Amino acid sequence: MPPAPESLTRKTTSLAQLLLRRVHDTPDREAYRYPVGEQWRSMTWRQSGERIRAIAAGLLSLGLEREQRVGILCNTRVEWLLADLGVLCAGGATTTVYPSSTAEESAYILADSAARYAFVEDASQLAKLAAHRAALPGLTRLVLIDGAPGDAHKDWVMTLADLEAAGAAHLARDPRAVDDVVAGVTGAHLATLIYTSGTTGKPKGVRLLHECWAYCADATDAIRLWGPDDVQYLWLPMSHSFGKVLMAGHIASGSVTAVDGRIPKLVENLAVVRPTLLAAVPRIFEKVYNRIIEGAKQGGALKHRIFQWAVGVGKRGSVIRQRGGTPSGLLALELQLAERLVFARIKATFGGRVRYFISGSAPLSREIAEFFHACGVLILEGYGLTETSAAAFVNRPERYAFGTVGVALPGTEVKIAPEDGEILLRSPGVMNGYHNLPDQTAEALTPDGWLRTGDIGELDAGGFLRITDRKKDLIKTSGGKYIAPQAIEGKLKAQCPYISQVIVHGDKRNFVTALVTLDEEATMKWATDHGMNGQPYAEIVRTEAARQLLAPYFDQVNKTLAKYESVKQFAILPRDLSVDTGELTPSLKVKRKVVEKNYAAVLDKMYEGSVADM
Repeated sequence: MPPAPESLTRKTTSLAQLLLRRVHDTPDREAYRYPVGEQWRSMTWRQSGERIRAIAAGLLSLGLEREQRVGILCNTRVEWLLADLGVLCAGGATTTVYPSSTAEESAYILADSAARYAFVEDASQLAKLAAHRAALPGLTRLVLIDGAPGDAHKDWVMTLADLEAAGAAHLARDPRAVDDVVAGVTGAHLATLIYTSGTTGKPKGVRLLHECWAYCADATDAIRLWGPDDVQYLWLPMSHSFGKVLMAGHIASGSVTAVDGRIPKLVENLAVVRPTLLAAVPRIFEKVYNRIIEGAKQGGALKHRIFQWAVGVGKRGSVIRQRGGTPSGLLALELQLAERLVFARIKATFGGRVRYFISGSAPLSREIAEFFHACGVLILEGYGLTETSAAAFVNRPERYAFGTVGVALPGTEVKIAPEDGEILLRSPGVMNGYHNLPDQTAEALTPDGWLRTGDIGELDAGGFLRITDRKKDLIKTSGGKYIAPQAIEGKLKAQCPYISQVIVHGDKRNFVTALVTLDEEATMKWATDHGMNGQPYAEIVRTEAARQLLAPYFDQVNKTLAKYESVKQFAILPRDLSVDTGELTPSLKVKRKVVEKNYAAVLDKMYEGSVADM
């Protein structure tokens, strides 16, 4: 019998209102940690509130009107959060732009959203907009976070420090200027325009209202994902809805968030910050998993056997914990020994205090989730889209099922379309529509408010949702068989520590193939151990030895698949996929169609001379 539904008490109408209440209630508690050079500094809720008010008042002094758009073109850092909250407290709406966007993409988003102002991180981001200034006549002022504008842009650019100083002067004249604006914000006002990175075509501006983020704050608070004593490490791109919902949860809980979006500093920072919770995309867990497996092999035969024994013991304990039990007797003693010998070192990689991780943005392999759980590291997978303000489903610390995205947040309704299995969602977090795209809005939203997600899934008796694939990604072979490629890709990445990315292909083909990229670090270690020291990566991946390295893993996965699903051939690509080449979105999702187009000749070659596989 499923548990009783979780209750939801609505306490919030906007993040602006929530922030001012948080500053009032816990002014002297720590709010943020952020790096300055090699040192970490701290900011209380009172101090952050003062800076946010100054930014808001500065925007008001420039003439910002309610719901006017303000762009943010910046990497994840504390100033991103302060600027966003300043925009909301001034009654404006934030247009988010990925810092990795090209000059053309950045200009398109700011023009399409009709942004009046924009925060830019540094000279390189400023240069993107300066190159397209003629196409942005409505963009009247830029606010530069780092550096000085220079003489060439004096009429167009001011520094963040100057904006805050103007805000302080504005508040000196009208101390209630920001409070009065916040009091007038309603849930129906536009808060954010997030442009979907998309796997094809131009990005669409998703219109998210204040009610959307207010609902996320109340819903995450209702299920107690955060507590006031938690320390969150926030590195995800704030231009993405996943990062924004983490900001909402942080304010609602009154906890601490350490902010630094520099991915190369991630492991180093974890040891310093020692977070209690952290959200990431599956690619991060896959990379850590590969490093752990490869490191165990490199440690010598004895250490590898100890590692394998410990993971085996951990998996037995995991099975019991997944059923709600507690390991006892001899198994409990073995788990204590495994903890000392192996698991404690794995946990130390994350700072040693993580209560759980939250995984989202793309499917997480069940095998990888179960491996980490065996090691005493819990990953709670969740699900949502930009169109649902990210938050829709999530596993709970005390109620989880690997291979699923958990149960619905309180206040979220779900149904599965009987004709094709599409997941339909309705909640206060669902978007208002696509900006200036009424036809696409009508395609996505039913008249009674249900969002057509484009994902295929199934609900079990306990309310746990399993995503089986994207509706548009389903493969239909020439023999008429439907195949879910993401499930096969997840199995391959979980089985093989050398695989970085894999794209399963076969639509309208007579059998299934795969394009594979290899993890460079793990592959180069393997190559050195097998007499290929000194050869560059691009040469190693072309060798027959590299193919033979992967072949047993494909054979192993194929044994778990139906005959028509099994991968008959694979090709190793000369380099990994990346955001810069346009093959990954900024949130690290594979642009399947782009990759297939770029490597069409490689795919076609694998089908030369083939006949139908009956």
